[in-house]
Amino acid sequence: MEKMNSHLRKSLLTIFLGLIISFSLSAQRTITGLVTDAETGEALIGANVIVTGSSIGTITDIDGKYSLGVPEDAVSLTFTYTGFTDQLAPITGDVVNIALSAGEILDEIVVVGYGTVRKSDATGAVVNVTEEDFNKGVVTSPEQLIQGRAAGVQITTASGEPGAGSSIRIRGAGSIRNGNNPLFVVDGVPLNGSQSTAGGNDSGLGSSSARNPLNFLNPNDIASIDILKDASATAIYGSRGANGVVIITTKKGSQQANTVDYSFNLGFSAITKKYDLLNADEFLAAYTDFNGAAAAASLDGGADTDWQDEILRTGITQSHNVAFGGMTSAGNYRLSLGYHDQEGIIKESGFTRFTGRFNAEQKFLDDRLTIASQITLAQTTDDNVPITDNSGFRGDLMGNALKLNPTVPVRDAQGELVQPSQTEYNPVAILELSEDYTNTLRGLGNVSAQYAFTDNLSFKTLVGFDRSFSSRSSAFSKDLNAAGIIDKGRLYLNDIQINDLLWENYINYSQDFGNVSFSGLAGYSYQRFNYYSKGFELTNFNTSDPLIMINNMASADIGNNNAIVPTNSNNTTDELQSYFSRVNFGFYDKYIITATVRADGSTRFGDNQKYGVFPSIAFKWRLIDESFIPDMFSDLGLRVGYGVTGNQEIPYNLFQPRSRYSNWDINEGGDVNGGGLNAVSFANNDLKWETTSQLNLGLDFGFLNNRLSGSFDLYQKTTNDLLLQIVAAQPSPQPFRWENLDADIINKGIELALNFVAIDQKKFGWDINFNIANNINTIENYDGINDTGGINGQGLTGAFAQRIQEGQPLYAFFLREFDGYDDNGISVYGGEGDKQVFTGAQPIPTLSLGLTNSFSFGNLDFSFFFNGQFGHSIYSNTANAFFTAGSLANGRNVTKDVVGNGESNLNAPDVSTRFLENGSYVRLQNMNLGYTFNMPNSRFTNLRLFATGQNLLLFTNYSGQDPEVDTNKSLNGIPSVGIDYTAYPRAKTLTFGLNVGF
Repeated sequence: MEKMNSHLRKSLLTIFLGLIISFSLSAQRTITGLVTDAETGEALIGANVIVTGSSIGTITDIDGKYSLGVPEDAVSLTFTYTGFTDQLAPITGDVVNIALSAGEILDEIVVVGYGTVRKSDATGAVVNVTEEDFNKGVVTSPEQLIQGRAAGVQITTASGEPGAGSSIRIRGAGSIRNGNNPLFVVDGVPLNGSQSTAGGNDSGLGSSSARNPLNFLNPNDIASIDILKDASATAIYGSRGANGVVIITTKKGSQQANTVDYSFNLGFSAITKKYDLLNADEFLAAYTDFNGAAAAASLDGGADTDWQDEILRTGITQSHNVAFGGMTSAGNYRLSLGYHDQEGIIKESGFTRFTGRFNAEQKFLDDRLTIASQITLAQTTDDNVPITDNSGFRGDLMGNALKLNPTVPVRDAQGELVQPSQTEYNPVAILELSEDYTNTLRGLGNVSAQYAFTDNLSFKTLVGFDRSFSSRSSAFSKDLNAAGIIDKGRLYLNDIQINDLLWENYINYSQDFGNVSFSGLAGYSYQRFNYYSKGFELTNFNTSDPLIMINNMASADIGNNNAIVPTNSNNTTDELQSYFSRVNFGFYDKYIITATVRADGSTRFGDNQKYGVFPSIAFKWRLIDESFIPDMFSDLGLRVGYGVTGNQEIPYNLFQPRSRYSNWDINEGGDVNGGGLNAVSFANNDLKWETTSQLNLGLDFGFLNNRLSGSFDLYQKTTNDLLLQIVAAQPSPQPFRWENLDADIINKGIELALNFVAIDQKKFGWDINFNIANNINTIENYDGINDTGGINGQGLTGAFAQRIQEGQPLYAFFLREFDGYDDNGISVYGGEGDKQVFTGAQPIPTLSLGLTNSFSFGNLDFSFFFNGQFGHSIYSNTANAFFTAGSLANGRNVTKDVVGNGESNLNAPDVSTRFLENGSYVRLQNMNLGYTFNMPNSRFTNLRLFATGQNLLLFTNYSGQDPEVDTNKSLNGIPSVGIDYTAYPRAKTLTFGLNVGF
């Protein structure tokens, strides 16, 4: 396992400590005061007092008083309190008292494509999640910050592995085979949807899924995340907006004096639920029932081993983040450094990240010209373990921890690892005799210049880049008694490089004409995506040390023709050229119209369909400004929008007739297979984007001075021109053709979001945030049939569990209907006998919700957050492959519910509803307790201590480890959803930390 050297770590800590010591000596003075209600004169408890433009602040105590250490050059304080208008007060002495007036919170700013807009003026369905509302604790990637926080946004992490990928669906899934994840935009740079981390390839015991491409971003650097859900909001991104857009805005320097902020987290993680397997005595007794006492005695290894315990541990996570920021009269800057080291709960697994980020902005020429830049550099290391998606009946690390005979000892009397056979692997041996890690260096940034010709007219140009170098090395010692590895050893090397460039130019104009306001932008965008990958497989090593195998490939017998082969190679470049425009008209501050159009030209499509046009129009009626609206409303607005967006997330140049060298591999016997130039597709110059049209109807509302506020949305999304690989009738000169299918995927849904200030008293505060969404998905006008959801296990070759067909939801479960066992212990199937049929179950949740309760008492704060998903099912490929009477009779361990359930050891483990379970759950996702200290006459500007619990409680009927799971079980390039196969287990985590400012 490659680790960062100690010199680099010591250097980083030296930087941290140096910055902290240097800036802790900054000159300060203490300001005190009283905050009251301007109408009643009552003191306001828990009001926020912040040095304007900074993160330096405190809150008022139970008497409405505060004391705050501020930099000498601070000029004003900003006071905020729920239900009251924010107020700025100049610092004219050592005492600043303020009386706040009741107000509204309608002027919240949300980020939309190529600009911002007041929330009260937003015509589209946009959700803004700020740092205050982010999920807390051990968070590896940005989407985990908002999981469960936005109505209609379903986020499912594939497993509990550190750095695992996520499935993100905004208003349902709209594509059969393309990525259904949204477009991510970081500080104005749209990210490439391609895999950017080397992984997802065969690691010797099966293929593993790709890692999360967003892991390079430090969540501590993120200020807000805006989610654009409907077409009127996403059409500005045209051919990449069909699945929604997530805009990530990073923190910028806003302090009026140089300040240092430091945060530290220390987390402890442990498995939430183990499989209830047989112990040694139970296993031998059950095995005896099938095979007799003599057979059981010969199988007895004399131990009582809990193989799950042998590979599990308490994972320790530590994070350090330090940021130095400041503000000048004409600009701001922020430099941050981050270190995150997360141990997985399975031994040898983990994730490490070093990040550095710099944001700066400076104005010139009497503030007419603004130059800004942002850059992120990240070095990540994934310590992988061989938990894979398709390991077959032999199983991977997790599979063998579940099925291996519990009477087998880990080691013999001489201390050597016991390795039963080439089909039954000792999981401890797998860990000790393998090495698997991925190193990735990624840089993302942009430089922009904006010039204001007048107060109404400006021009902006932006150049961005996204560069990544990633390398994965997976080595298995020749001492590992596994098929194809024993006495030979295996080494898998995979490299990925991405080099994406962006150049955008756009002009903004705004002007008021009496009772009519106008704003608009028009622009041009060019983006180039270069993707390069290569892979090699080596065998016949002279050494048994996996690290030597990785660091010295010459330890393989290169002279042997079977020692090294290239497994893949790819170098592609795509280009996207776009023209876009948006106009906004406001009439009498009541009626707002937004029209957007984007034209995209892409090299991914044929000559006849290079360009697509994606328009939208939306209208908002600010009913709150009408005289006939009752006084009980503090906000009321009606939104209607319609638009068309696209999806181009398919591989490179599929419209062309393609030929390539077939992948090579080395079989278990050491012989080379594959190779050669083969045709792989027919030409189709009419291939084009998938197109999604969406109609949205929304209502924004507020009562009691917005103590109760929220939004309600109805939508219908229709996707057609579906992109699919069509297999050609054989014999054929080429095996397949890419086509746009004349079929529809329809998503209909309802969303409700509520924010309620339940109690806003002097001594106690209670805020409630709630969201719920329902989505129904159906395929219509489709005359094809596509199977997916491959099921692995002994006797399950070619088995599948899901089918895509007319009138069904995407990835609907297609199974035999299990009706129990007959008198001989053989499965009985209803319906059409042993034929697979649609079960009425689907893997995508139809209902999702989130509920947050936040409490404050003086300087103490407490919150808890539940999220849940309902209306879907999970197929347990794990149980299908391992937990059957046949497995037990063959000497493999099973869960306790298999014993005495009436199944014969001769029963075939057919794919059926026997292994289909309700996947609904409610999870206590997050619980936080914190205390913020008042820091008068101190070098510290703020100090907060906190504790966070994650995944503390789970309410579900699913018998597996966790229902939030999504193993990649695709077939023929068509993805699957909702299948569980030896997934990396989830953990509960307790984190302690502090935030301190100087």
